[in-house]
Amino acid sequence: MRTFPFASTLRRWPLLCLLALAGCNSSRTAPAAPAVVPPTAANTFTNPLLASGPDPWVVQKDGFYYYMHTTGSNLRIWKTARMSDLGTTPSVVAWTPPPTGPASGNLWAPELYFLDGKWYIYYSAGPNGTNLGLQRTWVLENPSPDPTNGTWVDKGRLYNAAADFWAIDGTVLEQNGNRYFIWSGHNGVDAVQRLYISQMANPWTLTGPRVELSHPEFAWENVGPPYVNEGPEIIKHAGKTFLIYSASFCGTDQYALGQLTASATADPMLPASWTKSNQPVFSQNPANRAYATGHNSFFQSKDGQEDWIIYHANSNPAEGCVDKRNPRMQKFTWNADGSPNFGVPVAINQPLAKPSGE
Repeated sequence: MRTFPFASTLRRWPLLCLLALAGCNSSRTAPAAPAVVPPTAANTFTNPLLASGPDPWVVQKDGFYYYMHTTGSNLRIWKTARMSDLGTTPSVVAWTPPPTGPASGNLWAPELYFLDGKWYIYYSAGPNGTNLGLQRTWVLENPSPDPTNGTWVDKGRLYNAAADFWAIDGTVLEQNGNRYFIWSGHNGVDAVQRLYISQMANPWTLTGPRVELSHPEFAWENVGPPYVNEGPEIIKHAGKTFLIYSASFCGTDQYALGQLTASATADPMLPASWTKSNQPVFSQNPANRAYATGHNSFFQSKDGQEDWIIYHANSNPAEGCVDKRNPRMQKFTWNADGSPNFGVPVAINQPLAKPSGE
């Protein structure tokens, strides 16, 4: 994806020399500088987009954005033609879990995909109650062209039978003609959250081994306990694949984004294919009232000319890993080496230009 600057102002060209005037030369007056048009209420939005919305996810199809976030008790989809209108967009309940059973409660981090002509939702869930140690990853399927319509069918649990441990925050990577699932899980020995990858045989089945790609190593990844790498998300640019993930406990203000980088043609199942950044690539900004900045996703503007990150944050310190986390979005750019440059979290209530094309 490539970002292009938006320009809407007209340049003033010099008048042509009149042939009747004596001494007219061929030089032209330099054009005046473009006028700076301040944003107005009609073309701006402010963060946060909603009062609450942990683990935001966005996917685009056929001119619409489909948005989801953690609600805990069900799975909801927001459908909008403009992401800046999310705050006034109604949601549709796609799935309500059964009252009992292994996926009856604690529904987290849903992600929506259109794969092989059908829609799929990947989400984390466990038994209803307070025992979160049984969280696993589940899959729903819907053949409708519009995921807010049709019937969602439970395809069961997505897991590796040889390493069936705690597993949340799943995402999909497509590379070299193959499809892979990346998630945050345990190793069966300790409670450290690690990032794992496994190849997919189809949208609801894993095949072959699971491989660890990352675990908390640096001080900024080890604010807790628990010690966490989670919320993996994929973005590709300039021949590279970037795995952006969340590090440290989500209940701390230090929750931040880290980055793994691989060639877009490398085998993602090989840990050696990935290089890990030793510093966070996006983190809290108390001056802008952005704390615990993490668990993001990516989308492009309506006209395809801008790249945007959407993430959750708390508006005040020490608000923890609860429903006070709210979704925010901002445009980002690319560094000279092709890596994403997310900048710093922008201030809440600050007018920002809407995504181009809206």
